Amino acid sequence: MTLSFTITEIFASIQGESSFAGLPCTFIRLTGCPLRCNWCDTAYGFENGTLMSADDILGKVNELSPKIVEFTGGEPLGQSGVPALMKMFVEKGYQVLLETSGAVAIDAVPQEAHIIMDIKCPGSGMDSRNLWPNLDYLKASDEIKFVIASYADFEWALNVVHEFNLEKRFKLLFSPAWGLVKEKDLSAWVLDSGIDCRLNLQLHKYIWGPRVKGV
Repeated sequence: MTLSFTITEIFASIQGESSFAGLPCTFIRLTGCPLRCNWCDTAYGFENGTLMSADDILGKVNELSPKIVEFTGGEPLGQSGVPALMKMFVEKGYQVLLETSGAVAIDAVPQEAHIIMDIKCPGSGMDSRNLWPNLDYLKASDEIKFVIASYADFEWALNVVHEFNLEKRFKLLFSPAWGLVKEKDLSAWVLDSGIDCRLNLQLHKYIWGPRVKGV
């Protein structure tokens, strides 16, 4: 049976976040998300979209030049069969990234895929949806991202880092929620805390602006 997926958009751009920031990347944005974060910047991907077969998705990506492919959303794992689609791209020689909310099980994600997983802070309104067993399926090379909407969020994130010993287990990213926390303030908090992490700015928003789609 041919796998099909509902796709919001497929495009080539500069990877804006994570340790891959600045690299050319092809994005596959899948439609739908079970969460409604207060600071969400991709609400346009919650519904509608275009039904595409796995072969059509591969063909569209092949038309674009970047060999890094990122599965994003919404929440890409909200559609069944996405791990199999990711495996298809791995087998075609693509470097595969997955950006996921952390609210959906990641145990079926191919080991070759690089996972960038959110842990939702209270400021998102979705912290009750964090699926903590996902931490047991992450690899040491994977990344955990905290989007910080206030100093209270930052303190909460530090407590989580210490509780689960995340600093010694994974790469950590701290991102200011756009328009809610100033970059210089989060930088100061990070420096004062002494935590081993990367300040994670949304590079694409600085290049094209915060409301432009398809970048």
